[in-house]
Amino acid sequence: MTYARRTLSLIGTGALALALVAAPASAQKKYDEGATDTEIKIGNTNPYSGNLSAYGTIGKAIDAYFKMVNEQGGINGRKINFISYDDGYAPPKTVEMVRKLVEEDKVLFVFQTLGTPPNTAIQKYLNQKQVPQLFVATGASKWGHYKENPWTMGFQPDYVTESNIYAKHILANVQDPKIAVLMQNDDYGKDYFNGFKQGLGNDADKLIVQVATYEPTDPTIDSQMIQLKNSGANVFFNVSTPKFAAQAIKKAAEIGWKPAHYINNVSTSIATVMKPAGFENAQGRLTQPLRIQTAPGGTSSVTWAFALNSPRSLKILISSPLDNCRASASTLDIQSRCAVSCHPLSQVARHPQRARLSRS
Repeated sequence: MTYARRTLSLIGTGALALALVAAPASAQKKYDEGATDTEIKIGNTNPYSGNLSAYGTIGKAIDAYFKMVNEQGGINGRKINFISYDDGYAPPKTVEMVRKLVEEDKVLFVFQTLGTPPNTAIQKYLNQKQVPQLFVATGASKWGHYKENPWTMGFQPDYVTESNIYAKHILANVQDPKIAVLMQNDDYGKDYFNGFKQGLGNDADKLIVQVATYEPTDPTIDSQMIQLKNSGANVFFNVSTPKFAAQAIKKAAEIGWKPAHYINNVSTSIATVMKPAGFENAQGRLTQPLRIQTAPGGTSSVTWAFALNSPRSLKILISSPLDNCRASASTLDIQSRCAVSCHPLSQVARHPQRARLSRS
């Protein structure tokens, strides 16, 4: 799990706790199923097993947070009963587990259910049942369709916006880009890919020379990596989950392929991606725009993360082609981040910052 995803998850968890604290007990003491004077039942599904089990850490972190809340007295005197089931990132299993949460466990709502395909599979059911589907752990753009699905709430930056930024960065920084794409063959992968093509503009089909897909149940993506290298691409957009992202980094090194390598937000974990891939193989990978913020005056900042040159720290040296951009060099522990502030945000899209990484 990435630092960004862990932070976002805990932010969502903390926001949920604050919202519950702000809701006083009703004088009539009438509650929906899942809430009593002493308890609040919250449901969740996570892939604790299977190829995407790296994300199981998210469910464990949420459980630990709620246990801390309970130890401190709960919320308005109520203890949180967090019920989390393993769905293995398999949509049919997600449906089964969520039905159990709603119809047998009688949860008040589901929270941070993980993955685009699993959440897609349960969205219609939960909206028909009018059971809140809160802070879904996926950045698919569909979670913003509140009129069609009023009981569903997303919370993290969407994949389309993220992949747009990668595309703009490639156009500004790679000469004559020939792009190869590895993507998961589902709504998660397609959302990233569609946003990426939007960012590339009218020449997207010419710039993308090869696309390879994989299924979440596949054992490896070795053959796809060989196919992508043989395309002659000098840019690699890696839209994969942690296990496959690690395999891609390692395989690229094994076959001597050294393109400009962009890894999406969901697969930048040190423990589950960079370490299994080998830190020596992960050097120089551009991993993610962690955060985009716009201040009231219109000044926007983009926080980027870069792959580590060592398991502990690195130095990021950023040079800016824009006079009104500020950059700083720093040594950061574990998660490499450096903020670059520019005005306006459109200039960041047209002139992304170039970065050079060196060992600290």
